[in-house]
Amino acid sequence: MNINEFDFELDESLIAQHPSDKRENSRLLIVHKNTGQLEDRHFYDIIDYLKEGDVLVRNNSRVIPARLKGIKEPTGAKVELLILKEEDNDIIECLCGNAKAIKIGTIINCNDLLKCECIEVLDEGIRRFKTHYQGLFKEVLAKIGTTPLPPYIHEELKDASRYQTVYAKIDGSAAAPTAGLHFSQELINKIKAKGVSFQDVTLHVGLGTFKPVKEEKVEDHHMHYEYYSMDQKTADALNKAKKEGRRIIAIGTTSTRTLETIMQKYGEFKACSGTTNIFIYPPYDFKAIDAQITNFHLPKSTLIMMISAFAGYDLIMKAYKHATDEKYRFFSFGDAMFIDNE
Repeated sequence: MNINEFDFELDESLIAQHPSDKRENSRLLIVHKNTGQLEDRHFYDIIDYLKEGDVLVRNNSRVIPARLKGIKEPTGAKVELLILKEEDNDIIECLCGNAKAIKIGTIINCNDLLKCECIEVLDEGIRRFKTHYQGLFKEVLAKIGTTPLPPYIHEELKDASRYQTVYAKIDGSAAAPTAGLHFSQELINKIKAKGVSFQDVTLHVGLGTFKPVKEEKVEDHHMHYEYYSMDQKTADALNKAKKEGRRIIAIGTTSTRTLETIMQKYGEFKACSGTTNIFIYPPYDFKAIDAQITNFHLPKSTLIMMISAFAGYDLIMKAYKHATDEKYRFFSFGDAMFIDNE
């Protein structure tokens, strides 16, 4: 497929610059996959579309203060790093601003609490660094790092917790799994009271999720690897739901990628961890999920390609045209879509 097939017109005024007043007060477009019907609702109405026995799968990864500002020694040039991945032995993989100036041996001094020494030059502005610091790296990051909001958000975020899901537990993401931002604990409790369960997986959001597609031919795009894991409790619950014909509903594209990766690899859900570079675009045979909750994504992104593979290209283009006409809010702090399998 050609990348331009996934383009659409979007007025800049529709890009959400801040979260809704309450998480569940964002708007919700119901997309009925089988009938093509569209319904305009609010996110708190999602409970009306969930059934007893449904299983909602959420990504419990937590955004770390992954944006670092530093000075290149000895020139004093300013450098910005975005941590994509933490590795063993105090190694971090970063997306670098002014990457051409960062070569093997380059030292970046971040506020004197952290020094990063470049040990490997990778493609696309990515570098691996050996870190030098005192104490715990997590505590150093908390002092000098900042939350890495996407570049299309120009307003300051007054409450940093709004760029975390209420169920975030496992540190490791460079960006939030944004479909989950619409859930408050109060709404989760109401959904559970209806007989719907929640299961957690982890996928640390990195460049694989938010890297733009630059190739003209979609199939030529290269996905970066991201870490994922599933525990035994979740695997057992999902296998049981599959066996009993109950719906598995992914909260977000990152949960979808985790579930489809595991199902593709093992033919069932299994307690496991690893890295995935799965790239889902039309046509694709989904084996893990029955329905999906997702935000409104950037034009030409791998995310709009994934939901087009799930709901059908024509229906998603119709839904996005409806969303722009009705002035839904787009991207990370924007509104949501529930692609129902009805």
